[in-house]
Amino acid sequence: MTVGAAAVLAATLTPGAAAAEDPMRPYTQQTLHWGPCDRQTPAAFRCAAVKVPLDYGNPGGAQLDVVVNRSKAASAHQRRGVLLFNPGGPGASGLELPVAMEPVLPQEVKDRYDLVGFDPRGVGRSSPISCGLTPDELNIDRAYHPETFAKDVQWARTVADKCAAAAGDELRHITTRNTARDMDLVRTVLGEQRISYYGGSYGTYLGAVYLQMFPRRADRFVLDSAVDPTQYGRGTFQQMAQATEPAFTRWSEWTAGQDATYHLGRTPADVRAAFWNVVARADRRPVDSGDGPLTGDDIRAARDIFFTRQKAAEWVAGLKKAAEDGRPAAPAPDPELPPENQLASLWTIMCGDTAASWPHDPEQYRRDALRGRAQYPLYGDFAAGIKPCAFWKPGAEAPTTVDNDVRALIVQNEWDSQTPLDAARSMHRSLHGSRMITVLGGEGHGVYGRGSCADAPTTRYLTTGRLPDGDLACSAGPA
Repeated sequence: MTVGAAAVLAATLTPGAAAAEDPMRPYTQQTLHWGPCDRQTPAAFRCAAVKVPLDYGNPGGAQLDVVVNRSKAASAHQRRGVLLFNPGGPGASGLELPVAMEPVLPQEVKDRYDLVGFDPRGVGRSSPISCGLTPDELNIDRAYHPETFAKDVQWARTVADKCAAAAGDELRHITTRNTARDMDLVRTVLGEQRISYYGGSYGTYLGAVYLQMFPRRADRFVLDSAVDPTQYGRGTFQQMAQATEPAFTRWSEWTAGQDATYHLGRTPADVRAAFWNVVARADRRPVDSGDGPLTGDDIRAARDIFFTRQKAAEWVAGLKKAAEDGRPAAPAPDPELPPENQLASLWTIMCGDTAASWPHDPEQYRRDALRGRAQYPLYGDFAAGIKPCAFWKPGAEAPTTVDNDVRALIVQNEWDSQTPLDAARSMHRSLHGSRMITVLGGEGHGVYGRGSCADAPTTRYLTTGRLPDGDLACSAGPA
């Protein structure tokens, strides 16, 4: 039996006259039927489906299934409650995160919490959205070129139109605010007064929205690699472009000291020149990466590699040698595309949350892309270019302003490629009761459970509720 066996795992809604008095009662009083998840999930995790209203303003209308999994706390005596997980996206499945983290979580955390994952509404196994997107429509990294801009505008419009046609009225209710309501309904159905939470990337924004909407229901919240809640939406992409430039500078400085190994130049200026020379060569003739040909745009689109210095140096040195050898590029392999639902739900959630803040004039995106590339050469035009949100109908509600005093812990790597340090600092300013731990020199997207200096204070917070007395900064150690 799997989660897909809806007849077995579907939640049972309690009928009765009481529903007329409290339209949410059938949801809050539902009985969950727990069963095995799938063959890949450890037996300790059991799965069930929670019925939620499509529209919380009309709970007697259409319903969705939100699939959850749970591994019970190891110690009944020490158990505190439930620890919900969300990995981000938006659009990423949340069922896998507690399963993946269970082996690296300290035993004292597993003693105290049921580990609970869930696929947000519209995502994965939770009434998944599908827009029928083609492989080309799944590509979101589109550099600005005058000759292809009209095609990019058509792509953005087509994705928006396809999703609107496929999902209908459901589309406007697949939002972060409704996912936060689903989380609180899961809390109620599980019989908990409060919930604790671990969220990464976009999951930090979801957690912050929950803190804003349900502050008295929040227990211990860990926000790992935080999104800027004041820039969420179009600004999320633009912050990536902005943060890439100092990462590229840091990489060029480090690589200049490793010229005997990588032969990219003895000064940072020489290293940068070597990189841009490879990009220019690839613009004229694709460079063989070993996994297929790369154009200059392809190389720039891989901007996140520069947040990891050694990996980037090895990669660029290999591309430089391939370009100098002039060997013909191997045939391109089938592209590694995300699942259609992941991209469909990304646009559905982000655009539904923020559509009103996106310009609707394509010429604005043309101007912004030109300005972005001049200001942030690596990724500025990708980030500022047109996206489906330009043609999206707004969601059922305005987005949430995050501004509260609820206690929370933010953990952040200094050199995070997806949610830059400045974004986490903005989240910290919005959550006045939070503390922040910065891993100086830390690379990569995701902090807790990876052996950094942030692990111990995070575990202490989850197990005792004690936040650090003040913000902390600790070293990641030698590279």
